[in-house]
Amino acid sequence: MTPEDHVLWQLYREGDQQAFGLLAQRYYRMLRHYGLKFMVDEVVVEDCIQELFLQLWQNRLQINQTESVKHYLLKALRHHVIQYLRNHKRLNEEEMDWDSSIGEEMDSETLLIRQESLTLLTHTLQAQLASLPAREREALYLRFYENLTIAQMAEVMHVNRQSVSNFLQKALNKLRHQWLVHTFVSFCIFFEKKLL
Repeated sequence: MTPEDHVLWQLYREGDQQAFGLLAQRYYRMLRHYGLKFMVDEVVVEDCIQELFLQLWQNRLQINQTESVKHYLLKALRHHVIQYLRNHKRLNEEEMDWDSSIGEEMDSETLLIRQESLTLLTHTLQAQLASLPAREREALYLRFYENLTIAQMAEVMHVNRQSVSNFLQKALNKLRHQWLVHTFVSFCIFFEKKLL
């Protein structure tokens, strides 16, 4: 049985290196995946994660208890990536790009092997996500991929809760509208072929 996050977090804050290592191991892959969504090099993401964990260890006596380790780490990594972008590219948050590709568990080759029609669906969804502004894509990712609450998302994204709700509502409305249009066009093409 693996220890709960809050137990490991408390032990880490007390200087337990093994607990800290377990947390790093548990969240490394999730953090890497999230960091890569900011469209920066893999090396940059790994550096940011290393820097994050180094600072966490060095400042463990000043770090508070948290309700969600996952939320805390996502917020901290986002801060490190944004700092990198500001320092090296001089971008502000509104200009940053956001990767809209679907997670590695669902790459196109796997979908093609399983069922050809899912590949078309995946490409359609990726194209629709790519058409959204970066902040809306980030909100969708945090909500539906990382399962964060609106309050946690607001902290991670450094905006108020209403802004997060607005990002989600706008994104979902656009996707719903685009999906209906796509479905309608597919429906028309299908019946056109049937009539020929």
